[in-house]
Amino acid sequence: MSQRRVVITGMGAITPLGNDVAKTWANVREGKSGVGKITLFDATGYPVQIAAEVKEFSLEQYGVDRKLARKMARFTKFLTGACIQAVRDAGYDNESFGKDNSGIVTGIGIGGFDALEDGFKKYFDPRFGVNRIPPLTAPLMLENEAAANVSMMFGIHGPVWTLSTACASGTDSLGLAFDMIRSGRVDVCLGSGTEAAVTGFSIGCFQQLQALVSAFNDTPEKACRPFDKNRAGFVMAEGAAVLVLEELEHAKKRGAKIYAELAGYGSSSDAYHITAPTPDGSGGALCIERALADAGISGNAVHYYNAHGTSTQANDVAETKMIKSAFGDHAYKMKVSSTKSMTGHMIGAAGVIEALFCVKAIQENFAPPTINLDEPDIENGCDLDYVPHKGVETHIDVAASVSLGFGGHNGCVIIKRYE
Repeated sequence: MSQRRVVITGMGAITPLGNDVAKTWANVREGKSGVGKITLFDATGYPVQIAAEVKEFSLEQYGVDRKLARKMARFTKFLTGACIQAVRDAGYDNESFGKDNSGIVTGIGIGGFDALEDGFKKYFDPRFGVNRIPPLTAPLMLENEAAANVSMMFGIHGPVWTLSTACASGTDSLGLAFDMIRSGRVDVCLGSGTEAAVTGFSIGCFQQLQALVSAFNDTPEKACRPFDKNRAGFVMAEGAAVLVLEELEHAKKRGAKIYAELAGYGSSSDAYHITAPTPDGSGGALCIERALADAGISGNAVHYYNAHGTSTQANDVAETKMIKSAFGDHAYKMKVSSTKSMTGHMIGAAGVIEALFCVKAIQENFAPPTINLDEPDIENGCDLDYVPHKGVETHIDVAASVSLGFGGHNGCVIIKRYE
């Protein structure tokens, strides 16, 4: 496609490591874990009793009316807060953002489980039944409810889209927003992701699938250990992240600060299995190769790779094969790390927060760590430089961020230092 250049001019984040970009990134640099005991429901009888929860968050601190906030699901509140941060960071306010040719794309993997559960509890309780289902259950559980609320807050009259490709939703939302700007449909777009799936039913579903780690309930900070021989499943997390994507000349005309350039996007499907990646990593490698081609660069130009790195047996081995296939010998020269070791798996928000970390890595020439990597799974081929335990200062001009979702959805974005 004939391409307009797209830059990143604003960022926002609500994560288990902090309720803004600065606090979240500071904790990533220090290698801190956001995983702890579940407090959002009583998990006493659950095999899985840990998650990475957002802490001490309230929309009121952003000037949002309490009555309005009560009409939002938890994942919508997270997205709204992160969008307010990002829009302000980009030099807009609530009125001016919508006056430009703007849009929003939001990635959500699971959606409003909190509202759904509350409704089901009333519906199945013989004391209450159908007539006591909370009136707002239907809109609160809809995945598009988050982006719709943001559009009303900022007066966004362009495309307001919600995309769901499981754990790849955030990365794919960036890709779709990126393409809308390049095609000329909008000049500025919020590429975003959000999730709030730390609920009794959600944790129960994923533990029954044997996808969640249950072996570290007493030491939750050690639970997420990507590429480690003793990894035992992922940690459910919640939160939201937003990047303000903007056409370069539009950003320059209004004097916006520019963090980095979003240079390429690639997508692919494994067409293999509903929960497992292609064992040889070929499906994921294809999305990386497409992103590199879209950016017009070779794999040798990439200095840092933010891995999907879920800490599951299947993912980490397949992703390592994928990296080697896409980058060849250069795979051993890149810094490769999984920041999920600290944030947990934010599902629909994962791809956006990890792209944000790539922006910060480029800004500060710092590769964040993979914590808890005590014994790399060498015998299964996990032998790359995963930046164990502590981040390192290293020159980074180009970074790749990859997300792999249930159903075989793969997405990759390439982020460059702006020149």
